[in-house]
Amino acid sequence: MVTKQDDIYASPLDEMVDFRFDEKVVNVFPDMIQRSVPGYATLISNIGILASKYAVADSYCYDLGCSLGAVSLSMQQRINASGCSILAVDNSKAMIDKAKLVFSANSDAPTPVELICADIADIEIHSASVVVMNFTLQFIATELRQALVQRIYDGLKPGGVLILSEKLAFDDTQLNQFHIESHHDFKRDNGYSDMEISQKRSALEKVLLPESLDTHLHRLQSAGFTFTEKWFQCFNFVSLVAVK
Repeated sequence: MVTKQDDIYASPLDEMVDFRFDEKVVNVFPDMIQRSVPGYATLISNIGILASKYAVADSYCYDLGCSLGAVSLSMQQRINASGCSILAVDNSKAMIDKAKLVFSANSDAPTPVELICADIADIEIHSASVVVMNFTLQFIATELRQALVQRIYDGLKPGGVLILSEKLAFDDTQLNQFHIESHHDFKRDNGYSDMEISQKRSALEKVLLPESLDTHLHRLQSAGFTFTEKWFQCFNFVSLVAVK
């Protein structure tokens, strides 16, 4: 799959529209995500390692909000549990169509991946040993997040794990500003201009709604998870494991 450079916000836009995972974004997504999320490659690799630790025989592993399937591919390459299947779900048809090209080359892999174009709110979670939401929950309406996490908890087998990666907001103004500025410095170092950073931030403002770490931890505890741990953080990007 040929990766194109992300130049969506490289020119001044006459009208700012909310960010969408449409064909335009799909075509540059691998470049966009690598240049926008600090430590992304490390994160993806280690999600696969964690999945292999918790995946059990004859269970499902869910990748909710799978985009082009990077997490699913990482899990597929590392999970050894027999009879395990990966269900990769995204509501962007453009994402799913492009992901199918990636997995067509791995059709005979021991752990199969089924790509599903659907809203994750409509997906039944059952017999799950691993559920991953990698920068997905932040795009869900805040009032719907607790119910979604509860459905995931209820659908997990005992000992199953939710791996949750999110962009954080911080209650302390100085701390929040530090992380925002550091993230913008990271993006500049990866070739984004101040205009690109500003325009994309405006496009995401009403779409990506970050929360504090305490809010995430409280939600996981309320759902019933008995063990939670922050296993990764780079600036304001974090990943948690929560074990049932």
